[in-house]
Amino acid sequence: MPATVLVLVETINDYLPILEHQGFHLILAPTPAERAEAISRHGARIDAVLTRGPLGLYTDEIAALPNLKIICVIGAGYEMVDLQAAADRGIAVTNGAGVNASSVADHAMALLLSLVRDVPRCDAAVRRGEWPKIMRPSLAGKHLGILGLGAVGMAIAKRAAAGFDMRVCYHNRQHRSDVPYDFCSTPTELARASDFLIVATPGGLGTKHLINRQVLDALGPKGFLVNIARASVVATADLITALEQRRIAGAALDVFDAEPQVPDALKVLSNVVLTPHVAGLSPEATQGTVELVGKNLVAFFAGQPVLTPIELPLPSVNVRVH
Repeated sequence: MPATVLVLVETINDYLPILEHQGFHLILAPTPAERAEAISRHGARIDAVLTRGPLGLYTDEIAALPNLKIICVIGAGYEMVDLQAAADRGIAVTNGAGVNASSVADHAMALLLSLVRDVPRCDAAVRRGEWPKIMRPSLAGKHLGILGLGAVGMAIAKRAAAGFDMRVCYHNRQHRSDVPYDFCSTPTELARASDFLIVATPGGLGTKHLINRQVLDALGPKGFLVNIARASVVATADLITALEQRRIAGAALDVFDAEPQVPDALKVLSNVVLTPHVAGLSPEATQGTVELVGKNLVAFFAGQPVLTPIELPLPSVNVRVH
């Protein structure tokens, strides 16, 4: 009997035949209402869930899926998946770390260029029949700070250093001896050393509000911030105040705290570029991501190790793992 996969992700429909051709039965539930109905109606026969970090899978939902065996997360982040509940039930969790790194890195550089060169404002002016001569900084020779030097951070660093002659520094949980970039021991030190600061670290409690007022002040009035990671890494209130008071030069954001809601305070600022969490979306990245999900599912249901497992916490005390 084929395994049944509950698909909560809304952006991969064109590539779902990859999973169907591997023999999986899919239940599509991309909206909150469809999600609740699918879990209520089909919960007893769902073997796997396909989700992404911000959509997650919650404690009560896991409890309502008695036959759930594996959760596959698209992309690197899995911040809203209840890992403790999964561990308590012996449910495997995988992610798609690295698959969309090129797409995210491309978007990060596009945002940086748009922001620093003020492309949106120039475009709007020309459309109004204006012809402003706006003087903006160049990227060449500048210092780029990258918060989080994983697959995405590395892809950004390579583009910046090789393509734009930028000097790259980074802050990571651990110093990396395999890269030619300068290590900074704290986010504040990184910001102080940077003309431009790109956030590329996973979300979650361990990185919450790493970018706060102190870091933004270290970045300074000529510094620019780009976030293509998770909104939780940046203290939004501190960022808005810094932008309003011009304590930093500008920010480009692809992620927000309560998506799809975006604070009005950000929308009215002229020194901000906003995109709707699309950095990881490209045909190439989406196909690769779904292919990885398929490989993980096939391996798991064949009794083989999954390719990209997430390390789970220890099961809670007195919880029987089935």
